[in-house]
Amino acid sequence: MHMLLAMEVLARSGNGDVDITSIIGYIVVGAIVGVLARFLVPGDDPMGIIGTIVLGILGALIGVWVAGAIFPDTAGVDWIASIIAAIVLVLLWRALNSNRVDEGREGLRPCRASAPA
Repeated sequence: MHMLLAMEVLARSGNGDVDITSIIGYIVVGAIVGVLARFLVPGDDPMGIIGTIVLGILGALIGVWVAGAIFPDTAGVDWIASIIAAIVLVLLWRALNSNRVDEGREGLRPCRASAPA
């Protein structure tokens, strides 16, 4: 199923307003895309489930937009493009966040336990 069409159908409820069903749809698609992207990129990511869902939603939106700009028919391609976009976002998040973690750990020293007397 064409993801952009599915998101568009979910977003339209009679008068074109976003309803609770469309919000749940965005969250579900974001969770699927975000979890797949984090699974496909090895290593530890300093991000919780909310961050994964937000990353997945952003990846899905970017991926669908790019797939629609390149291919006339995006059936199936939009999911692949969404996951690739989310993978790029995971790598970007990791690169930006690793600099912060490294800066914060400069002053830390290992704790050594003293032997009992």
